[in-house]
Amino acid sequence: MRNFSTKEIYDNKDYLTLFSKQYTNVCETRARIIELKANLNLPKGTEHFITDIHGENEAFEHVLRNCSGSIRRKVTETIGDKVNEEELNTIITLIYYPVKKLKLLASEDKLNKEWYKDTLKYLIEILANVSSKSTREQVRRNIDKNYVNIIEELLFKNDKDEKRALYFENIFDTIIDTNASEDFIVKICRSIRTLNLDHLHIIGDIYDRGRGAHKAMDIISNHHSVDIQWGNHDIVWMGANYGNEACIANVIRICLRYGNIETLRDGYGIGILPLSLFASTTYKNSTKEDLKEFFPRLSDEDPDIDEALMAKMHKAITVIQFKLETQIIKRHPEYLMDNRDMLSKCNFDKGTIVIDDIEYELNTKDFPTIDKEDVSKLTEEEQKIIETLKHSFISSEKLSEHIDTLLTKGSMYLTYNKNLLFHGCIPLNEDGSFKEVRVGEEYYKGKELMDKMEYHLRNAITGDKKDTSYFWYLWCSPNSPLFGKSKMATFERYFIDDKETHKETYLSYFTKSAEEEIAVEILGEFGLHDSYSRIINGHVPIKLKAGQSPIKANGRLLLIDGGYSKAYRDVTGIAGFTLTYNSYGMNLITHHPFNNVEYAIKHEIDIRSEHRFLYDNDKRILVKDTDKAKDINKEIYYLEMLLTAYQKGIIKRT
Repeated sequence: MRNFSTKEIYDNKDYLTLFSKQYTNVCETRARIIELKANLNLPKGTEHFITDIHGENEAFEHVLRNCSGSIRRKVTETIGDKVNEEELNTIITLIYYPVKKLKLLASEDKLNKEWYKDTLKYLIEILANVSSKSTREQVRRNIDKNYVNIIEELLFKNDKDEKRALYFENIFDTIIDTNASEDFIVKICRSIRTLNLDHLHIIGDIYDRGRGAHKAMDIISNHHSVDIQWGNHDIVWMGANYGNEACIANVIRICLRYGNIETLRDGYGIGILPLSLFASTTYKNSTKEDLKEFFPRLSDEDPDIDEALMAKMHKAITVIQFKLETQIIKRHPEYLMDNRDMLSKCNFDKGTIVIDDIEYELNTKDFPTIDKEDVSKLTEEEQKIIETLKHSFISSEKLSEHIDTLLTKGSMYLTYNKNLLFHGCIPLNEDGSFKEVRVGEEYYKGKELMDKMEYHLRNAITGDKKDTSYFWYLWCSPNSPLFGKSKMATFERYFIDDKETHKETYLSYFTKSAEEEIAVEILGEFGLHDSYSRIINGHVPIKLKAGQSPIKANGRLLLIDGGYSKAYRDVTGIAGFTLTYNSYGMNLITHHPFNNVEYAIKHEIDIRSEHRFLYDNDKRILVKDTDKAKDINKEIYYLEMLLTAYQKGIIKRT
């Protein structure tokens, strides 16, 4: 224990006095010090890394519930020698989806007293295994308060104590006889999943393409321990909720592109009827050729929808988007995005556009709302539509709750347990050096750039001069760490048939960071010099079937966007990567496409995954080796000072 001088104690007396309200005497203080020092020597908990969910909520939820296969491993090592394969799969599926699985088993008349008793015993054993890295306090906190005493009795029973065997059997019998079995099972399964996972990292792009982003955000918002690194598809939704009109138009355009109005309508209560009425009238004379790039990308299981109407709505909001973006570009010359003012490059009389001194023919002359004298000017009807939509986005209570989660639990980047997490990139020059980018009136690079961008964004919504255009800038600027491409070729893909103009080139980070020397330099910029430190990010789908690898820079860079989105699967050949990092090391998991929850529950089929150890630690990582130790050691420091203050009589014991 440290020796504290009287002066040190008096310098901290106000803080210690507050601390003494919680630990009121010498015994309580000593007990807490002993407890915390013991905690430092527990094994490190499991971290779970997931990126680029893109609205695929069912696959995301399943991977989260099975913790990328670690639940299955825990169950197998605990009871694998006591049950057959069918029974094992039933228990595993039950842990993933207890409520739904119990209903299915009941409908199949498979629930009886013997099944309940065996299942409860197995689940208690599994819970004891997954809680072995937790303190009793943590275990109690994650068990339903109504059953905590009973479950704790069962968890810490001594199997060699034959005298108490009847006592424990009676507990199980009473649970069953009082019809509490199913409730117990549901609560124990939840505790298993919670205690198995110490912390969740969401490395960006929760939104867009898939139809369940709002459902994924519900899960993330209610998770017991989570952080988020923003992706550009998240930032555009954040901007929309804060009323940025260009972000709103982008959000709606992408939803219409993928035939996804569920997120808008069912998830957030945002109606698009005014847009529908406007589009059906304004574009009533548009031919199929005029709308060819605007028909939604639908899958076979999509319900019947009016594709022609959706195409008209899609085109209407796209034109509005380009007008609003032109306005931002002209208001903010410091964004250096004049080359994306596409409408000003068009000759609408000729039906052409000039890009880099080359004239291209537009694939349509159907632009009924364009004012050739002022191409960025909204018509009166367009202005009313965007104002109506803006009100809906700002006033959506559910969306505001989710965006609050992104703001309070999210950031541009995170350093956590010696790893560097961000979604997209760190702006680099062609030679791999850090690129200077303007933020406000100054230029910054590396870590300072990321910090200044986040500050500038937060200040844009809370400061005196509110300007939400910065959300749009981070969504699509080549200098945005969340985007990292030469351009967002949205206009070209819609209106120019020459595919050469469609190319979006990833910037130098995505090639230079694959060099170990550059990756190590980036880690060092963020204060990470450990040989085990790694950069972990997503954003770029890894084309596994084309031979690409998510492991770069001799293992110092991990790109784990494997393509949750169904739109990417033909290209990537898989359905996402995840990482787990526990006390033994780091594990990379490759996932294959997930069918759906109901199929998984009925057929007890887990998502098919391949696991690969990236490295085993030289020694098992303990809590004292992690970032958590900083807070624990700080608390120990002041507790020891408080103990000395009690012993010297400087703080009075109650």
